[in-house]
Amino acid sequence: MSADVLERTAARPRSGRSLAAGLATMVGSAASNQVGAAVGAHAFGVIGPAGVVAVRQFVAAAVLLPVARPNLRRFTWAQWWPTLLLGLVFATMNLSLYTAVDRIGLGLAVTLEFLGPLAVALAGSRTRLDLACAVGAGAGVYVLVLPGGSSDWFGIGSGLLAAVCWAAYILLNRMLGARLPGLQAPAAATTVSALMYLPVVVALVLRGSWSWTAVAFAVGAGVLSSVVPYACDLVALRTVPPQFFGVVMSVHPVFAALAGLVLLGEVLAAHEWTGIAVVVAVNVVAVVAHRARSL
Repeated sequence: MSADVLERTAARPRSGRSLAAGLATMVGSAASNQVGAAVGAHAFGVIGPAGVVAVRQFVAAAVLLPVARPNLRRFTWAQWWPTLLLGLVFATMNLSLYTAVDRIGLGLAVTLEFLGPLAVALAGSRTRLDLACAVGAGAGVYVLVLPGGSSDWFGIGSGLLAAVCWAAYILLNRMLGARLPGLQAPAAATTVSALMYLPVVVALVLRGSWSWTAVAFAVGAGVLSSVVPYACDLVALRTVPPQFFGVVMSVHPVFAALAGLVLLGEVLAAHEWTGIAVVVAVNVVAVVAHRARSL
């Protein structure tokens, strides 16, 4: 969600009932996002994580372009270069996340990715509380992963790369929110990302490495993980203060673990649930503390 949308929605009056409805919508958005990731995982065996990401990017572009209608011919270089970088971030973030999901499971992958926005929230802070949050996040990840000789380091590394990309997404989106109106930046960046995955689609078609069932799963991932969250977050942010957005985002690892359990049969060990709980709690504390200091 672009920074200008957050700022505009922050100024609007909110009733208790509309706030509750907005929060419920955001929780539904998070659930849809993680269910979509689990649905997409069912296509990994046929078209692989790259194929699922390709289809998801085309679905997202097909929705965002008609809504935002960016005039690409009038983009200046100051608008284009962060847009191109954001497109690269989209392409890398989704592929690294789905690669991690394929290797280490949905709950662990999303929790590692979640370190990205947490790092942005803690970056540049010098307070003892934020230092404690950073240490707590590290401890939570250690408990979650319990690194050893049998650890899938490539999968863990893919999840951490997704976290770096998510942090970059936040920073680039803030920059583009001041340079492009509305949703033009994510629409243009999603289009760039979709074009980057065009060779993947061509290769899958030429090799015959696809099936309509796998494509349907990938389209479902695009709808549930891109279209539905986009619409829900846009509606919810009209009534929910921006600071709550970060707090509600904390449910993503929990929903990812539940979606993995129900839809993929991924049973987490006790230490993994403990690690997820620690990372989620640290994020809530960091967001609330940051908001309190800014008032």
